[in-house]
Amino acid sequence: MMQPMRLRLRRQGRASPLLCLSAAILAAALLPGAAVADGVTPSEARLLRDEVKDMFYHAFDGYMQHAFPLDELRPLSCQGEDSLGGYALTLIDSLDTLALLGDKERFAAGVEWVGKNVRFDINKTVSVFETNIRILGGLLSAHLIASDYATGMEIESYDGQLLHLSVDLAQRLLPAFDTPTGIPFGSVNLLYGVDDDESKITSTAGGGTLTLEFGVLSRLTNNTVFEQVAKKSVRGIWARRSKLNLVGAHINVFTGEWTQKDAGIGTSIDSFYEYVLKAYLLFGDEEYLYVFQEAYKAAMHYLHHDPWYIEVNMNSGATVWPLFNSLQAFWPGLQI
Repeated sequence: MMQPMRLRLRRQGRASPLLCLSAAILAAALLPGAAVADGVTPSEARLLRDEVKDMFYHAFDGYMQHAFPLDELRPLSCQGEDSLGGYALTLIDSLDTLALLGDKERFAAGVEWVGKNVRFDINKTVSVFETNIRILGGLLSAHLIASDYATGMEIESYDGQLLHLSVDLAQRLLPAFDTPTGIPFGSVNLLYGVDDDESKITSTAGGGTLTLEFGVLSRLTNNTVFEQVAKKSVRGIWARRSKLNLVGAHINVFTGEWTQKDAGIGTSIDSFYEYVLKAYLLFGDEEYLYVFQEAYKAAMHYLHHDPWYIEVNMNSGATVWPLFNSLQAFWPGLQI
């Protein structure tokens, strides 16, 4: 049974750890004296920063001019399309970046528009993975930034609209978790739940990339259901690891059988590693740290072939794909 929902909005007094984290990230991004990488001078860092800023606004302004309020911009035709649900996905996904860039005017305008216009009681079947990381994550990060003065982006008129939307959306995703393994279906209809013909096969990343958003939402609402289902999904995947402590790429959410036994750090698996480490760092849960340490040791032993990482059979360790792929690019950042 769902627990009673109590929304907690901190607008003054001692900030929560989540809000402190938001403020720290914003400060690191905006302060002129922020640390730079070895071999990069402060002037070079400023040029690179400005180049990134220009790239963002080129993409964001193009979307707002040619595609908004549809989900995404088709770059060749300069036309918009509702590709992932039909709720101005790119705007929601960009709100925290606007804040990181110090663009309070457009951040505030975006938050206000989303709060007034976005609804999730729609007959659309959406990806649980994409909806979580891009929509739920975008709403929660913007809520944390907009509701705390320490970020420098507080919106005085903001009254928690994005948190209410987050709760509504997450509740509509919950039917996907109703499986024998606890690992969710890959897609869910926002109005009717899981379609009768929905595939029972999902990726490891799809089942292991939910803990941050669902965990934050549980802490903001005092409703433990969200964090519980996300953690059960991680446990469901990890319990089915091989004797080598490797996980495969795709799994049947009903039987728990691996349908693709290729283990790697890239496609279909990548963010499983990312989220178990970040869940420990954000929530202090030692179980996530244990999973990461064991999975990381196995990855470095069986997958690391200097200077890149390969894919192997999760049971035997035999090479099945000796090539690097672009979704492995996050790994060095995880190792820092």
